[in-house]
Parts: sequence; C-alpha cells; structure tokens
Amino acid sequence: MTAQPTLPLDWPTTARLDPPETPLAPLRYIRTVVRNPVETWPRAVYRDRVYQSTFLGRATLFVMDPGLVRTVLVDRAESFEKSEVLRRSLSPALGDAILTADGARWRWQRRAAAPIFRNERILGFLPAMIAAAERTREALKGLPPGTEADLAQVMMRTTFDIIAATMLSSHGRIDVARVERGITDYLESTSWIFALTLLRAPAWMPFPGRRRSEAARTYLRDELLRLVAEGRAGGVEGRDDLLSLLVAARDPESGRAMDDRDVADNLLTFVTAGHETTALALAWTLYLLALHPAIEARVVAEVEAVTGGGPLAPHHVEALGFTRQAIQEAMRLYPPAPVLVRAALEEVDVGGHRIGPGTPVTVPIYAIHRHALLWDEPDRFDPDRFAPEAAKARDRYAYLPFGAGPRICIGMSFALMEAVAILAVLIRDLRFALRPGFVPTLKQRITLRPAEGMPMRVAPRAG
Repeated sequence: MTAQPTLPLDWPTTARLDPPETPLAPLRYIRTVVRNPVETWPRAVYRDRVYQSTFLGRATLFVMDPGLVRTVLVDRAESFEKSEVLRRSLSPALGDAILTADGARWRWQRRAAAPIFRNERILGFLPAMIAAAERTREALKGLPPGTEADLAQVMMRTTFDIIAATMLSSHGRIDVARVERGITDYLESTSWIFALTLLRAPAWMPFPGRRRSEAARTYLRDELLRLVAEGRAGGVEGRDDLLSLLVAARDPESGRAMDDRDVADNLLTFVTAGHETTALALAWTLYLLALHPAIEARVVAEVEAVTGGGPLAPHHVEALGFTRQAIQEAMRLYPPAPVLVRAALEEVDVGGHRIGPGTPVTVPIYAIHRHALLWDEPDRFDPDRFAPEAAKARDRYAYLPFGAGPRICIGMSFALMEAVAILAVLIRDLRFALRPGFVPTLKQRITLRPAEGMPMRVAPRAG
C-alpha cells in the first residue's frame, strides 16, 4: 500500500457557523430561532461535554460527550421520546410514521419495514441510482460553457428521480417539481413552529407562511394517498419498488400490515428525508471537493481505477472506499440532519444532571462533529479520518449523521450507496468550480441547507 501524501497546512477555510460566546437574550433568541435555529447554540456546546440552558424557566440539556450520547440514544432509549418540537413540526405532514412515532407503534412499523432496507435489496436499486446520475451528468454536460448551475437543486432533482424510480416505479405518474416545491414550502415553516413551541403557544397559532405550509402539507398527503390507492388497485405481487414492498410488508411478530394511511405516511417520510438528506450530503461534498483539488484528484483516480475507465457498474460501488470517505467527512462537517432532540419520559440522570419528565435533551450533531475535544483540527476537511483503522479507533458516538441506537436511520445504507454512486458518475466526467468568493450560509430547516443554494460552474473534465 502506498503512503498517502501529508495534508497541506494551508487548506482553505470552509463555511461554518460562528456561535455566540454567551447565551442569547430572550428576544434575540426567538428572532434567531425563526431565522436559523442552529445559530442559537453558544460556544460552550462546541467545547464542553454537557451544557444546560434555560429559556423562560424551561431547562434544556445539551449532551456532547459520546458516553452521554449513548446513554440517551441507546442505554436509556426507552426513557426518552421524540421531542414536542419534532412532533409539532413534522407530524402534520408525516403523520405517525417511522420518523415521528414512538413506543409500540414505532416498533411495529420499524419491524415491518426493516426487510425492505436489507443490503441485498438495496443492491437491486443500484442500476436505477446509476441511471439517474448518468442522466444528470448528460444534462450538465449539455450546458453552455461557463454556465452556472445550483448544484444543491440539481442534486435534489437527481435524488428525487431515484426515489421515484425505486419507490414508485410501478404506480403512475407524480409531479416531481410540485412535490419538491411542496416539501420545501413545508420545511420553511418549521423554524416558526420551533419558536412557537418554545413560547408554549397553541398549535393553532398563525405565523407567516402558515397558509402556504398547510397547502403544501395537504397536497403532499393527498398525492401519496392517491399513489397508494392506485398501487393497491393495480396489485403489488412481484413488484420490487418501495410502495409495493410497504403494502406487502408484515410485522414479523404480529403479522400486522400497514393500512393506506400508514403506507402513505411512511412513503412521504422516505420521500422527504430520503431525497433531501442525500442531496444535501452530495451538494456539500461537491463544495468541499471544489475547495480541495488534491482530494478531488484522489476521488477521480479511485473511480478510474475501480471502473477500469469504463462505465460505473453496480458491483463497483462498494469498492469505492475513498469516495465514500469523502462523503462521510462532508457529512461530518455538514450533517444533513444537524440535531436530535429527545424529551425525558421519567426522571433520568444524564451525566450527573437529574432531569425530570418532559425535559428536552438536545444532541447537537453539528457541534459534536466539530467538537474541540473529539476531533483534531475539527474544521478541516480530511477524508482520511474515515479510513478503516482511523474510524475503528474513534468512539462510535462521536459521529452521528444517521443518529444512533434503535432509532438509527433505517435508510442509512440506501443513502450512502446512492451518494457514492452519484458522486462517482459525476466527478469522473465533470469539473465543478465555485463562484469566485462564494461562501455558503448554513441554514437549518430540519435539515442543514446552503441558504443561497450551491452555485457552481460545470465543465467537462479533460481526458
């Protein structure tokens, strides 16, 4: 094995948050929550192992120590439930599905859906993933020289095409642009819901954009219910898309099946979470590779070596180890899901802090991934952090892009395989260059987005 080159000391600074040194005053805190909730975290969250804050007499515990993260998400997982802010933000659109449900209802849906996401099943989706990436590549190749494209939006469309192909391939048409717009319109409202929850305002309280958000929610739920009904009417026997698999799924313990509402809620969960998070991981990866040409060259060289210069085939994807490491490191610096919040169901001791029922416990993933006690040079982009030996030596609960414990993201393998396939297809044939001087602004709307998109010039890579 050849030694990898030493990383240069003058690597460019990447986009990051600038946390406040001290907690924000109440009015400024609420204004910041509405604009960008992740900006409310004080600098202590990036330096300490545990941190307690209070807002309007209500305590919140931030947990950054990996051992305490394990306590909350694994060892005492049954002592916590999804937070009120998550339920109020997402349940109106996603119902009581895998992402939002708790207790017995979550357990049976998870058991029923788990076989769908086994590795051998996901491998069967790889041809559709590669084909969607190839369509995107050809579209980008066809742009006039010097054209700038929003790569965040391009990645959203690519991953949505994959969701449509693998979830809904046998069941009629879906208006991709309108569904995408509906998801964005709905997620834009979530910071207002977060702020109103903190103020203990009733769920019916009006806020700017509420009417647009509710229209988006209604459209999305009605559209997915229509597709489920059409799927049942057309029969699911022998079909391999996720809609059919969910309709046919049974809880292995009880034999219970999902009704139309259950299937629609879970489909919308996978559509929303599945395409949005992977697209953002890819957009941030392309951003980082554009800033670090030596790393980009290693990715391109690996793709060339694994494919032998030919088209990417499904069996190549698992061999692209460094390409996967680049994506994993991008998800460390810019985790698509930047925070988890749980609420205590009973009195629990967390690192010497005795918290009562209802107390929110925040696992600030973005801060943990850049924590001074957990990572050397935490703001540096270095995919070698995820080389097998380095990853093995690190605490499992210092890296949480998909969560952890029994509620770890069910689509983790799907998302990673999809991201590697798309990046490999695009990066070998195309160069991506940032707009000169452009530094993206991080914005949390459940997911961590570049607020202005990701404007990049795209050009064919010279042979």
